[in-house]
Amino acid sequence: MAAVAVYSSNVSEFLSKKQQESPKELSTEWAELEDLHNKRGDNQIQLYNNFIQTFENKINPLSLVEIVAIVVEQYKDPKEAVTFLEKTEPKVKINSDAQNLCKVLAGQIYLDKLNDLEATKKIIEEVEVTLDNADGITAVHGRFYLLASQYYRIQGDHAQYYRTALRYLGCIELDTITDEVKVQHAFFLGLAALLGEGVYNLGELLAHPVLETLKSTENAWLIELLYAFNTGDINKFEKMKSQWGKIADLAAQELFLRQKISLLCLMEMTFKRPSHNRQLTFAEIANETKLPTNEIELLVMKALSQGLVKGAIDQVASTVNMTWVQPRVLDRTQISGMVARLNEWCENVSAMENILEEKATEILTL
Repeated sequence: MAAVAVYSSNVSEFLSKKQQESPKELSTEWAELEDLHNKRGDNQIQLYNNFIQTFENKINPLSLVEIVAIVVEQYKDPKEAVTFLEKTEPKVKINSDAQNLCKVLAGQIYLDKLNDLEATKKIIEEVEVTLDNADGITAVHGRFYLLASQYYRIQGDHAQYYRTALRYLGCIELDTITDEVKVQHAFFLGLAALLGEGVYNLGELLAHPVLETLKSTENAWLIELLYAFNTGDINKFEKMKSQWGKIADLAAQELFLRQKISLLCLMEMTFKRPSHNRQLTFAEIANETKLPTNEIELLVMKALSQGLVKGAIDQVASTVNMTWVQPRVLDRTQISGMVARLNEWCENVSAMENILEEKATEILTL
């Protein structure tokens, strides 16, 4: 928007200068051009007020708001733009999508131009309730999740940003946004995945094509770091400190990151074990997580309390008997490991079947 303002200002200055420099017979024509240029700014507003408004009740409500979305951009005063949207909202109340779109457009103005975070938050909360109950993806979902993700990023709510930004990308065709914007989304999503409280499922982001855009940038290392977290690879995390330590937000949260990757390491240890052999000793966990043995019980309790794993701690034997690990989106390496365990399970079932066949007579005569 700033670039547009500069361009407009330069044009006005040029036309004004031409009036002063030109002979009398030409200065009048330059004056007319300047007048037309100045009127250009609100011609769509005038078109709406003097023409479209006369039959707006006959237009499909959602289509009407799409027209309003274009008109509202020409208001120089953001408060007038919000008022225009507020007046439109009752006119389209028979259509929830149209009404929600009015709210979202107002929310974008509150956020971008008025810096009114409280008003933006209120709109997000109002619209989210209705969208959660909607069937499928509507025309409003993409705009809403973009607004919500921008709000949460400003607020520093990494977990909510991660959730809404991924949903936004799921509502649009990726080729409709520029490469620069894709890189921004990938970088911010990567940071949010690492810093988000309660964000332990990184597979959805790792599988998303937007992450590929980072490969040609100076932040390509972030992809490698995300894979390290996804598999709980603490050695890789420590080796990469020279890279992630340069990012102020990550460096400031080093303790949190270590706690998070330790939990992911415990999840990965549980996931790798076959279901009949999920007893982990404190010593094994300490070796993998690089934590002191006396901190392992606390780590396991935290994993249990957050629902990342299920199991029981045997304090006397210093072991943990795991029964379940939270489902996650898996990368190819993890899927290969799961296939190997399934093959082992099939072999065990087959072996048991053979034993039953061989011993069938003995069993039946008991």
